[in-house]
Parts: sequence; structure tokens; C-alpha cells
Amino acid sequence: MDKRRRKQAKTVKEGSQEVSSIEWEFITMTEQEEDLIYRMYKLVGDRWALIAGRIPGRKPEEIERFWIMRHSEGFAGKGKGVRAE
Repeated sequence: MDKRRRKQAKTVKEGSQEVSSIEWEFITMTEQEEDLIYRMYKLVGDRWALIAGRIPGRKPEEIERFWIMRHSEGFAGKGKGVRAE
């Protein structure tokens, strides 16, 4: 019975998509992309796929990660040109 629990716990960890913030690289965006992300976020909120659809070559995960890095206290000041709202 103990072995079964270990296997289940292991699969849950392997299946997790969560990545620690240490592994994240700062995503650089052009000024136009940043402006569009901020304007779209005001309109549609955190619908990253919708926002990414307006920016060629960007994935929803990139947009979300960019947003989190810019607005999370844990990442404050790590990126160049952090925008204050």
C-alpha cells in the first residue's frame, strides 16, 4: 500500500506544469508589444491566448510569463525598464 502512494505522488509531480521562478528567463518585448499587452489587458483581462493572437510570433505562455514578471513582487526590479502603473 505504501508503494502505491509513492507512485501516485511521483506521477503528480511529473505531470505538473509548474516551473519555479528561478528557471524563468526574463522575456524581452518591444515597446510596441508591451503597449499592446497593457492595452489589451485593460480590455480583456488575463485572456492570454486572445492577447497573444494579436502579437505575431508570441505564445500565450510567453505573454502570461511577461505579465507575471512585470507585476509580481518577487520579480520586482529584475527586468530592465520595469513599467510602473
